[in-house]
Amino acid sequence: MLLHNIEDVRKEITEWRKSGLTVGLVPTMGALHNGHLSLIKKAKETCDKVVVSDFVNPIQFGPSEDFDKYPRTLEADMDLCNKEGVDIVFAPSADEMYGEGQRLSNDTLTYVCPPFFYVNTLCGKSRTGHFDGVCTVVLKLFNIVQPDYAFFGQKDAQQVIIIKKMVNDLNVPIKIIQCPIVREESGLALSSRNKYLTEQGKKDALVLSKILNNIKSCYKKGITDVSALKETAYNFLTEKHDLEYIEIVDKYTLEDKIKADDNSIALIACRVENVRLIDNIYLGENS
Repeated sequence: MLLHNIEDVRKEITEWRKSGLTVGLVPTMGALHNGHLSLIKKAKETCDKVVVSDFVNPIQFGPSEDFDKYPRTLEADMDLCNKEGVDIVFAPSADEMYGEGQRLSNDTLTYVCPPFFYVNTLCGKSRTGHFDGVCTVVLKLFNIVQPDYAFFGQKDAQQVIIIKKMVNDLNVPIKIIQCPIVREESGLALSSRNKYLTEQGKKDALVLSKILNNIKSCYKKGITDVSALKETAYNFLTEKHDLEYIEIVDKYTLEDKIKADDNSIALIACRVENVRLIDNIYLGENS
């Protein structure tokens, strides 16, 4: 079922609640791929009813980012969701989400601002205001759908940590389920932005997973000094790679590590063909 209006979504969910059904939410910006489908499958396994939001959220994009060209494939997304048995695809307009004619800035619109410590690092350093926009739209979706569970992918690790923090701090009665990264056979982490890459660009983008796997391999061999582990990344980079960061932090709190341990996560952001890509890997055996 494709719905565009908040009230229509709420009416459907009210009927589900009368029957005691559990509800899962998979927030997406559309352009669905197998990574999103893994979240939907997990939601289907966990919940009686599943809602997928399909909304390119304008307030999480910076002025020089790719909002206008971000892939919008609602018809194809609907086909995939129908095959997976999704109950509602919620595809609102920006006016529906934020008010008709609303100026989409925090001087007129209420924003949810996560703690400075959590956003002044990793992707937040280059994407000022990005996580304010993410938390604002996610909390709005939580209020609209009021799910029991919400499903997010590990590829956006910083985002998941921040959303978990928001849910905990604001006493939101929703359980966040984090699902593993889904990769192409080559090892490239699935992303809607992969569509921007040429075939050669996809090959060049494999450097992200190669760097991360090498860091984990070195850690398993006993190297724990974070500076030394990060230094190994430069052996893989060429003029085709514009590295933004490579960091090793605590997988729960994003705190910097001097010595890596089993609670560490290595994260990377790198531009290939001017496409910004991110990836990460847990260093612990069972992470």
